[in-house]
Amino acid sequence: MVRLFKHYVPHAVLLLGFLDFILLLCAAEAAWVLRAHQIGMDVDYVATRAAPLVSFALALQIGMIAVGVYGTEALQSLRFAMARLIVAISLGVIFLSVMHFLMPGMTLWRSNSLYAMGFAVLFLMVLRLLVGSMLGGESFKRRLVVLGAGARADRIRQLEQRKGSGFLVVGYIGMNDGPQLIPEAINRSAIYNLADFVVRLAATEVVLALEERRNAIPMSDLLRIKTTGVHVNDLSTFLERETGRVDLDSVNPSWLIFSDGFSAGQRLSSMAKRLFDVLASALLLLLTGPVILLAAILVKLDSKGPAFYRQQRVGLYGQEFWIVKLRTMRQDAEVAGQAQWAEKDDPRITRLGHWLRKLRIDELPQTWTVLKGEMSFVGPRPERRQFVEDLEQHLRYYAERHMVKPGITGWAQINYPYGASIEDARNKLEYDLYYAKNYTPFLDLLILIQTLRVILWPEGAR
Repeated sequence: MVRLFKHYVPHAVLLLGFLDFILLLCAAEAAWVLRAHQIGMDVDYVATRAAPLVSFALALQIGMIAVGVYGTEALQSLRFAMARLIVAISLGVIFLSVMHFLMPGMTLWRSNSLYAMGFAVLFLMVLRLLVGSMLGGESFKRRLVVLGAGARADRIRQLEQRKGSGFLVVGYIGMNDGPQLIPEAINRSAIYNLADFVVRLAATEVVLALEERRNAIPMSDLLRIKTTGVHVNDLSTFLERETGRVDLDSVNPSWLIFSDGFSAGQRLSSMAKRLFDVLASALLLLLTGPVILLAAILVKLDSKGPAFYRQQRVGLYGQEFWIVKLRTMRQDAEVAGQAQWAEKDDPRITRLGHWLRKLRIDELPQTWTVLKGEMSFVGPRPERRQFVEDLEQHLRYYAERHMVKPGITGWAQINYPYGASIEDARNKLEYDLYYAKNYTPFLDLLILIQTLRVILWPEGAR
C-alpha cells in the first residue's frame, strides 16, 4: 500500500485510478474529434481544449470514487463494477451539464458530453476486462512472514482469507510464546538464519504477532531483517493499515501514545476545516432551505408534534450541545426521556420519517449546528450523554473519540452500517479512532465524496 496524507491506498487502486484518468481523457478527446468531424469543424491542437478534457476526467473520476468503483466489491466483480461505473459516469455528466451554464469554457459541449460518456463506458469496461483478474491476483499482493503462530497470527490468517485481501502469507514462524493455532507454522529453532529465510521467501514484510511480548521479541533477528530492506511491523499497525480501523483487541496505550498520528489540532488544518465548514454550511442552508421548509410542513401534517426536535449530544472535549433535526419519530417515542437505540423497522418511526431518514433529509438542519461551530461536516457522530456514559464503561478509549469535533458524516458512517448495540458501537469506535489518529483534509475530502454512496445506497439508514 501507498500512504497518501496518512491514509493507506492499495497499489492496485492507484494504478487502476491512473489508467482510468488517462482513458477518460482519451474518451473526452475522441468525443471532441468525432463531433468536430460531424459538423465540419477543424480540429486544433489538443492543448487548446485541455481544460474541458481535464474537467470531464476529474468530474467522472470523483463520481467513481463517490459511488465505490474502487471498492473491494467492484474490483472483484465485473457486474458490480459495470453497474457502479454507469451510475458514476451519469452523475459526472449531469454535474458537468450544470457546470456548463456557469463556466461554459471549462466544460465539453453537451453533445460532446454524450459521446464522451459512451466512449468512457466502453474504454473503462475494456480496461477492467483486460486487467481485472491481474489486479486481484498475487502480483499485486504483498508477501508476508508472520512471527507467531497463536491467536494473533490466526487473526492475520482470517484477514488473508477475506475477499479482496491485499497480502499473501508465505510463512508462519512459531516463536514458542504460547499455544500454537497455526499447524503449518515452522518453529524458530528449526531456522538457522531468520533474515536469510525471509529473503529466500521473497517476503516484503514481516509482522510481529506474538502472544507474549515480554522478553520474547527477537530484537537481533528483527534488526537483521530490517537491514535487508524488508518492512517490519507490529500487529496493531498492520491491522490499522489493512482494515482502516484501530483494532481495540491488539492496541495498548503505549502504541497510541508513540505511534504517528492524533494531529487533528494542527493550526493550519483546523483553520482549513473551519473555513470549509462555514462556507459549505452557509451554501447548503441557502440551497436546501426550501427543502427543509417543505419537509417541516409535511412532518406537521403527517403526525402530531413539532416539526423539529432538539436533543443534547456530547461533542468536543465532552461538552454538551443542542442538535436540531427534523422529527422522524412519534412524539411519545421515548418514555420519561430514557434514551433508546433505534431498531430495524422501528415502530416509533412515522411513515414520512422513514423516507426522511432514508434520503437523509432529516439531517439537513444540522448544518446550522455546523455553521455555529459546535459540529463539523466530518467527524464522529455525536451521541447522547446516557449512551456515552454507558459505552465508556464497556469500551476502552471511548472518551478519545471526543478529542475531535463531531460531524454529520464520518469514517465510521461510510464504512459501517447503522448500529444499535454495544458491539456495533465498538466497531464504529475503531473507525472513529482511525479518523482521529489519521485526520488530514485529504481524509475529510475522501469521506465527503464517499458519503454520496451512503446516500444513494442507504442500506444502514434507520
